[in-house]
Amino acid sequence: MTTHTAVRPPPPRASGSDFARLSKKIAAAGLMARRPGYYAVRITVVAGLYLGGWTAFALLGDTWWTLGIAAFLALLFGQVALLAHDVAHRQVFRRRRASEVTGRIAGACIGMGYEWWQDKHTRHHANPNHAELDPDVAPHLLVWSQDQARAAKGLPRLMGRAQAFLFFPLLTLEGFSLHVAGVRALANRSIKNRALEGVLLFGHFAVYLTALFWVLPPGMAIAFLAVHQCLFGVYLGSIFAPNHKGMPILTGKDRPDFLRRQVLTSRNVRGGWFTDIVLGGLNYQIEHHLFPSMPSPHLRRAQSVVRRYCEELGVDYLETGLIASYRQALASLHRAGAPIRRSRAAA
Repeated sequence: MTTHTAVRPPPPRASGSDFARLSKKIAAAGLMARRPGYYAVRITVVAGLYLGGWTAFALLGDTWWTLGIAAFLALLFGQVALLAHDVAHRQVFRRRRASEVTGRIAGACIGMGYEWWQDKHTRHHANPNHAELDPDVAPHLLVWSQDQARAAKGLPRLMGRAQAFLFFPLLTLEGFSLHVAGVRALANRSIKNRALEGVLLFGHFAVYLTALFWVLPPGMAIAFLAVHQCLFGVYLGSIFAPNHKGMPILTGKDRPDFLRRQVLTSRNVRGGWFTDIVLGGLNYQIEHHLFPSMPSPHLRRAQSVVRRYCEELGVDYLETGLIASYRQALASLHRAGAPIRRSRAAA
């Protein structure tokens, strides 16, 4: 595993490429300029709500009403994760050191191994939806293509038959999976700052569990943990599922040029300001993949430029509603599991 200091795919080499011409249009519109005021307000609001949620938890104390705080904090953990994402992409700070420190603090606030996640996300951006190169479509629990289904063994084969129905229930485990993956990555010697990563991760777990079992009786503390972590997982999965799931999956030497590799494997989600907040700007997934360091408040303006340019090139540009995006993702999962269903029927 190779670590990276910023989550950015390499730029295309050909200066006269389709992407290079689009990049000039975007730069000329001033859309790559940083937005320090926007991020100062966003970080302040999210940090204030995060601290406010934990303060309310402590003040409410021994009562089942704290489960409402658990749901609120699940949303706040998701918002912190979205901020960590923007920081890692160098959208917020110009200097690497500031980005790294802020990203690690954000990761520590939600129990995420920041360096592990950064490496994983970098590889995803470089080769989105590539079956061999994108870790987000590796067949860990689910299969994402019929080729993966034919080769599936163990849990992916067991679950593949009904995976479309299991997808959202499985998202309740995503928060726990995030924590476990961060801990497991500490065994990888290629992580440069394993000691710091471990201190931040286990420090989070210690403070989190101490707060729960200090303030609440054991049964209520376990209920709080379950509600909080399960809803956090569902929120995270609901943010990322519309972006690529159900889009074309590349294999082998399938590597279109940079622009087509990013556009054809990504899906935008239409909506207004509320969608922008809930999805953290990742509803403009096409623009984000083309320009990962573009500040999220500029993505909406960039969309009209990118969409028009894709129309000129004859490159398919997909945008759907949020519910339609989930429907497409689930339909794709159902199709991917077809070989498993057929083999069981034949047996």
